[in-house]
Amino acid sequence: MDNILSWIIWIPIIGMVAIGFVPRGQQDLIKKIAAGTTGIQLLVAVLLWMTFDATDGSFQFMERAEWIPSLGIAYILGVDGLSLPMVALNALIAFLGVFVSWNIDRAVKGYFALFLLLDTGIMGVFLSLDFFLFYVFWEVMLLPMYFLIGMWGGPQREYAAIKFFLYTLFGSVLILIALLALYFACGKTFDMLLMMERAPFALDGVLWWGMSAIKVIWVLLFIGFAIKVPVFPFHTWLPLVHVEAPTAISVVLAGILLKLGVYGMLRINYTMLPDAVWWFAGAFAVLGMINVLWGAMCALAQKDLKKMVAYSSISHMGYLLLGMAAVIAGGAANGSNLMAAQAGINGAVFQMFNHGTISAMLFILVGVIYDQAHHRDIEGFGGLAAQMPVYTGIVALAFFAGLGLPGLSGFVSEAMCFIGAFPVFRTIVIISTIGILLNAAYFLWAFQRVFFGKLNEKYTELVDINQRELFTVVPLLVITIFLGIYPRPFLDMIKETMNVLIDQVVIVGGISGIF
Repeated sequence: MDNILSWIIWIPIIGMVAIGFVPRGQQDLIKKIAAGTTGIQLLVAVLLWMTFDATDGSFQFMERAEWIPSLGIAYILGVDGLSLPMVALNALIAFLGVFVSWNIDRAVKGYFALFLLLDTGIMGVFLSLDFFLFYVFWEVMLLPMYFLIGMWGGPQREYAAIKFFLYTLFGSVLILIALLALYFACGKTFDMLLMMERAPFALDGVLWWGMSAIKVIWVLLFIGFAIKVPVFPFHTWLPLVHVEAPTAISVVLAGILLKLGVYGMLRINYTMLPDAVWWFAGAFAVLGMINVLWGAMCALAQKDLKKMVAYSSISHMGYLLLGMAAVIAGGAANGSNLMAAQAGINGAVFQMFNHGTISAMLFILVGVIYDQAHHRDIEGFGGLAAQMPVYTGIVALAFFAGLGLPGLSGFVSEAMCFIGAFPVFRTIVIISTIGILLNAAYFLWAFQRVFFGKLNEKYTELVDINQRELFTVVPLLVITIFLGIYPRPFLDMIKETMNVLIDQVVIVGGISGIF
């Protein structure tokens, strides 16, 4: 198990280098190398999951090496109950994404090399415990995403790629400013474990331009990470990018990249600046409510199936924000409702994972019909249930998971977010439940228009979902059903780590009471 975290991060780079030596004409070999590389990474991630001690809320399998000691920069890796589910999910989605990309026939070598580089960047963010290293991996993700969208996307791919790049770069600049502020405040170290210990007290009472430095840094970090989620009003880049991106990149974007912003908030904002959680929790809840309702109403108005799913992602990330806001329920000022805090924050992390599997499945299924019909106009279909019965059944289950049907994983995590937030933000939670009705409306209305009624004669030649496509969907569907019926293994995995995070916010953040 030595250096297992490094292996998970760097295995895709080995595959990328191997692809570099393959002649361009050998497209099948390139795809097989990408599949084998991500398959090995997935096996290592499974091994990590099996050997992880869920009763220990601290970081495990840590690796540390000096990198730039004169600046306090080190190569530090570690995994806990917050990062492990995301590592496993990324490994699975990267592996499936290779097969979703199997029909790519233009510049195949460049596509899969960039895909593997993106995989490494994502893994590095989840496993880094040095803030500088975290930021390096955060920026590494930007380059391959820009080219994957701009070179292999739809008709407006250049505009979508530039919009994605500029939004993300703006957020990165804000994170960099906050990073430097925390670096100097914490004694010129980027070690995130030391920063978690020192930052809450080093910045206590410090003013910038007459404002609390803690508040300023929190807002900088929040905006930087909120763009990636995306949180309203920083969401406008997402629908366009989803529509123009290749199917596999949409799968990675919805399944993993959106979660990086939430992960950053929980890993950095909540642990390094716990005081500000108390100050910002109400805003978190309001923004969560807006995301839920705004995303759902926009989804309801869409005629493009892929854009509808994109807006549904914005809506479902709102539930997650509600759960994150619930962490302050564990404080004395709110009746010491520790169970509510645990339900909310555990539900938020569970929703991260569940939304990753469900949204990835939805985008794969949209890609299946687009590959044959060459359009995604909801009104342009009709009657596909008779022509594609297996595909119809899988889409029905995916839509039901998206709308939060009991017995499927999305219901459990969304319910936990509501349960956690209700004691603290009762009115906001009650209003947010309207989103459940809107979710059902746009999913069921789209399903009715696409699959019911008389079959359009243009689609009499369509064939049902094939074996390769089933291979990419079935694992996600099995996870969705299993965790909907029996979520305990996942919740047990994250519980102790989330208790540590709650303690950091409630005890360390609540001691000073400066907010």
